[in-house]
Amino acid sequence: MRAAFLEQPNTIQLRDIDIPEPAAGEVRVKLRKVGVCGSDVHLFLGHRPLTNPLVIGHEGLGEIDAVGKGISSERVGERVVVEPNIPCSTCTFCFSGRGTICPHKRTIGLTEAGCFAEYVVLPADFAWSIPAEVSDADAVTIEPTAAGVHALSISSAKPKDAIAVIGLGAIGLLLAHVALSLGYKVYVTEINDGKLRLAESMGAVSVASEKLKAVWADADVVSIFECAGAVTTVNMALENAPRGSEVILLGLSSGKATFQPLQVVREGIRILPSLIYDHPQDFKRTLELIVTNTIKPGRFISKYLPLSELQHALELASEGTEPKIVINI
Repeated sequence: MRAAFLEQPNTIQLRDIDIPEPAAGEVRVKLRKVGVCGSDVHLFLGHRPLTNPLVIGHEGLGEIDAVGKGISSERVGERVVVEPNIPCSTCTFCFSGRGTICPHKRTIGLTEAGCFAEYVVLPADFAWSIPAEVSDADAVTIEPTAAGVHALSISSAKPKDAIAVIGLGAIGLLLAHVALSLGYKVYVTEINDGKLRLAESMGAVSVASEKLKAVWADADVVSIFECAGAVTTVNMALENAPRGSEVILLGLSSGKATFQPLQVVREGIRILPSLIYDHPQDFKRTLELIVTNTIKPGRFISKYLPLSELQHALELASEGTEPKIVINI
């Protein structure tokens, strides 16, 4: 099969390798489409160095074409979406319902071979069957949408409350879309005019960074979602957070942010992490929202490119102007 390896920072190489065989409890998926994620871009740019060349990519859509021991052959032919983060299910964190921070978690496209290839294998429970009425575009964007669904679910905000989203990459846009579709008031901040206009077309209100404190306070913003993954935007969220609100961190900045403990304590501001999603409820909830036509995450796909152009796709994604790029396998 053809597989795209990240050989070193900024270098993708296509190779012919053996088609993997599913082990006991696994399925093999013949991939059709794979979304390009911000974390793929970070790997591509060398922000998270790899020790060996690796097939990256984790937002996979395809059909099961083989099953391992213990899995019913009736699953062959199912159209499925890959849930790429696989907690061990046996550690203290997993037992306490915190599988997102499982220290033994396997991650397709990071700790093992990913989806920028013609085939991928994974545990059967992490290959989600997709109903026929769900389009490929909506299906291939389930994984990043689930990250937004999870963040919203752990927040204090409820429908009709006001929330703020800083950073309109794919996660920020999808989170805003889910929130607006469920009846939240959404205020967005982003440096790219095209992404701002896209959010405004859904009903979001754009706010300039210098006006955040006044606008958020007047709107009674309950939760602020930092989705840009930069030190400056983390600081921006904390400095402007209204009294009694919370700052939820989705972005993965490796820099050191700063805050004033006096402000945080006296004004009762909470800081919460939101890493990926919980298995299985967040994928299940996301799929339900799509099936009921509550959300249409596929609307944010701005470009399709072939696997042979993955290098270009990652370079383009690193510029931050495309809402969502999908690779056709």
